[in-house]
Amino acid sequence: MIIKGYVQGVGFRYWAYQRATYLGIKGYVKNRCDGSVEVLAAGEGENLEHFLQLLNKGPAGAQVDELEIIEVSDSVLGEDFHIKYD
Repeated sequence: MIIKGYVQGVGFRYWAYQRATYLGIKGYVKNRCDGSVEVLAAGEGENLEHFLQLLNKGPAGAQVDELEIIEVSDSVLGEDFHIKYD
């Protein structure tokens, strides 16, 4: 997913990490150089849907203008959810 809006500098990555971990989601979250946030996520049906709904709102202080979903292969997932800093 690519999340656009006012989503950097508001704790979005750590907030997403906490919620993903709680919901058993695998993948990562990272800031992109264009000011958006990238999330790669996979999980059980209801948990993944709930995570998507949370991402569409974001944490307090964020303003999500657009959430673009792009499907990718499961082979790029890790064993947990983490914050990428690259």
